[in-house]
Amino acid sequence: MPTMQRIAIYILVLGAVLTFSSCSDYNKILKGNDYELKYKTAVELYNEGDCYRALPLFDELMTYYRMTEKGEDVYYYYANTHYCLKDYYLASYYFKRFTKHFPYSPRKEECAFMSALCTKKNSPAYNLDPTDTRKAIDELQLFMDQYPESDKIDTCNAMIDELRAKLERKSYEQAKLYYKMEKYKSAVISFEVTLEKYPDTEYREEVMYLMVKSNYLLAENSIETKKLERYQETIKSYRIFADYFPDSGYLKNAKHYHDVSLKEIEKLNNQ
Repeated sequence: MPTMQRIAIYILVLGAVLTFSSCSDYNKILKGNDYELKYKTAVELYNEGDCYRALPLFDELMTYYRMTEKGEDVYYYYANTHYCLKDYYLASYYFKRFTKHFPYSPRKEECAFMSALCTKKNSPAYNLDPTDTRKAIDELQLFMDQYPESDKIDTCNAMIDELRAKLERKSYEQAKLYYKMEKYKSAVISFEVTLEKYPDTEYREEVMYLMVKSNYLLAENSIETKKLERYQETIKSYRIFADYFPDSGYLKNAKHYHDVSLKEIEKLNNQ
């Protein structure tokens, strides 16, 4: 057998032996009663990034060291181990509980921030249920209120901006969906809500143009008794849009809806 192949086989065998030995030692520690060794091993595994194996040890240590001096350290590592495993719901829960169980700990601010950070990480894409996104904003704001001098304030503000952008996008997309589904009354209401909640939205120009168009199409498809009022709304929304965006690329189309609405109003008034 060539020398290189022998070396490769030797390395594989050695690796397997060491892995088996390591697993065997870990299982002995896990099943044993030496809690100091369990703690030392759990911390070493956590520091090595092996949080999957650290967790069962910390889980047991949480009970054993409860109400002792080492309890704070174990609790801190336990919360961070959940964070390491990307279980942000549990991590947030234990970080928050840490601040309540150890109110005078120098780690309290850090854990309060980490709890809020976990809620931010649980925020889903903009098109999904926004409950966790709103909760994350509330938690980050609460942290800033509690620690106004924290060096994490700028980070919190940046995360809140990111989360609000998701809510803004959801509001815009929801209104646009009503428009695409030809539910023009709902579209107008939703566009108005978007502008009310997010007056500086990057979608403002398009939203205001679609309000003109939706008002026009709503009027066009209305029963006779509703047409006059809705054509008037079209003209009103056009004038506001034109004032805000006199150079808009949408202005030509918007003016068309305005002009047609004026003619329709004249016809209705002459009936």
